[in-house]
Amino acid sequence: MGFIKNRVVFSGFLYIFLSIPILVNAQSESTYLYVLGVAQDAGYPQAGCYKPHCLNGWQNAKSKVTPTSLAVVNPKANSTLLFEATPALPDQLYRLHQVANSHQFSLDGVFLTHAHIGHYTGLMFFGREAMGANDVPVFVMPKLKRFLENNGPWSQLVQLRNVKLNPLNDKVSVNLSGISVTPFLVPHRDEYSETVGYKIKGPNKSAIFIPDINKWEQWHTDLASEIKSVDYAFLDAAFYANGELPNRDMSSIPHPFVVETMDLLNDLDDTEKQKVWFIHINHTNPLLNLASPQSSYVKTQHFNIAYEGLKLVL
Repeated sequence: MGFIKNRVVFSGFLYIFLSIPILVNAQSESTYLYVLGVAQDAGYPQAGCYKPHCLNGWQNAKSKVTPTSLAVVNPKANSTLLFEATPALPDQLYRLHQVANSHQFSLDGVFLTHAHIGHYTGLMFFGREAMGANDVPVFVMPKLKRFLENNGPWSQLVQLRNVKLNPLNDKVSVNLSGISVTPFLVPHRDEYSETVGYKIKGPNKSAIFIPDINKWEQWHTDLASEIKSVDYAFLDAAFYANGELPNRDMSSIPHPFVVETMDLLNDLDDTEKQKVWFIHINHTNPLLNLASPQSSYVKTQHFNIAYEGLKLVL
């Protein structure tokens, strides 16, 4: 890896990471969305979990799932955008390096949703103990910008110019290499920063990305209308249903359950439902197993479950 001007540049070779029947040919010049991770912040298996549902992840490396992250790849511009800097950033950058349809591409922007561990702590790998990067463009909302600037070790990344913080504002678009990215505020636990989702518009299609949100009724926006306005909707699926966490009162957990989201969207026609990709899946959630009865049920209801390696034309 090298660094040219203010852009992180990866040199590599063409590699078809996953052959998927829908979506986009790896040889294509089309801009595409690429799913790098689908798990909740701590990934799967989760630290300290040695229950039966986690053991397969510890015993079978191929079963591990990394925290939620998306990339946008624009082969014509040799450009990529990254959404979230997760604790699995090294692995996710390597897989992006493999799949990018170019011998060389630049990382033109890293867009963060909020300051919970699975969404921003991967910034540490841009620091001098690791990549020693130069001015990686990181796009953040105002409260998150102040948090990173004023709290170590993140402030060192700013001081050493490993990263360059670029301010975002609610519903104000940023355009990079032919991609429009618009943040929008959503309700969530905001201890250290505000929380946003993103609307991402490419040359051909558009998506919304909402990996973390409180119950849908707390967001003063009609979710069904938002889904109708885009081609793909990546939605928070941390927990499948009430009772998933034994000995815990899940009414105090703000995430919408998958069954609640499906019920809310029940009146959409099947074409609209098929835009939905559930993502940000907790280690307890049976949707992490695409062969589970719950996963099968979600699919019969015409919704989708995101998985690592998913590629969609944008």
